[in-house]
Amino acid sequence: MIRCILTTPEGDVREGDVRLIDDWKTMPTAHLWVDMKGESEAQERDVLERFDCHPLAIQDAHKERHPPKIEEFENHTLIIYRGISSFDAQLNFVPQQVCFFIGERFLVTLHPGEAMSIERLLNEHGKTLLAQSPEQVALRVMYTSAGFYIDSLLEFEMELSDLEDELLENGNDVLMRKITTYRSRLVKMRRIFSYHKGITQELTAYDYAHLPRGESETLHAITDVEERFERLYTLTQMYYDICGDLVDGYISISSHQLNITMRVLTVITAIFVPLTFIAGIYGMNFEYMPELSYQYGYFFVWGAMLGIGGILIWLFKRKDWF
Repeated sequence: MIRCILTTPEGDVREGDVRLIDDWKTMPTAHLWVDMKGESEAQERDVLERFDCHPLAIQDAHKERHPPKIEEFENHTLIIYRGISSFDAQLNFVPQQVCFFIGERFLVTLHPGEAMSIERLLNEHGKTLLAQSPEQVALRVMYTSAGFYIDSLLEFEMELSDLEDELLENGNDVLMRKITTYRSRLVKMRRIFSYHKGITQELTAYDYAHLPRGESETLHAITDVEERFERLYTLTQMYYDICGDLVDGYISISSHQLNITMRVLTVITAIFVPLTFIAGIYGMNFEYMPELSYQYGYFFVWGAMLGIGGILIWLFKRKDWF
């Protein structure tokens, strides 16, 4: 699907398909946004070549799982962004690559499936932002996408809090597997946000021709996007550390409980070792043993065994081992 929006300084707004490109070329002050969703590679290449996009930029845009990046060319700037098509409070997210070709008067966006942030802008404020400048649309897409990430991460914070309480009350291997799964997903998200944070830091540090920091509105938009991705990176790092603390805490509790169990078993063993020794002696099959002919030998041995056991129990209780 190819959707186009054309705006003019006079306030005219047109929506249509690729035929608007020809109209845009005849209007030197107009701005054009071309959004291509799920189009074939050949179709995308044909549209991009009409804007004189660099072949290397087009090649990068068509690479699957290309890491997020920003690169400037003669008549446009390429931003490869990792957007989302779905995300929930359990950190189940489906990322998708979104490419921005930002020119002085045009913006071309490429994405294989539905992009939540782009859909929102197409239906709401996209036309107003496009009238200001194409870079405003691209920055707002990233800003809106980061907002979806933040909303789901904050919902995950509640999930993590409940999981922490449950783990303290009744920790088990099922909860541990759940936490480990969360840690794995957080690592992937942190890597994505690290790339995005790097892009926004470059936008802040260097003056790209098609994203000029000299314009206050553009600079504010860049700063807003940078702050959001900084927050996203910090949140994922914090949640990753919390999950690690929960794992370490569970292991410590399990080790403590195991130590208590082993101490009880050790005390029981220590009590029965001397009793087993005595029983072993009197269980030997020798015909001549002095105590065998003693009238009260049986009761004497029982008394000795009970006495030894009682003394050991008293000693272990005094040391709080039992």
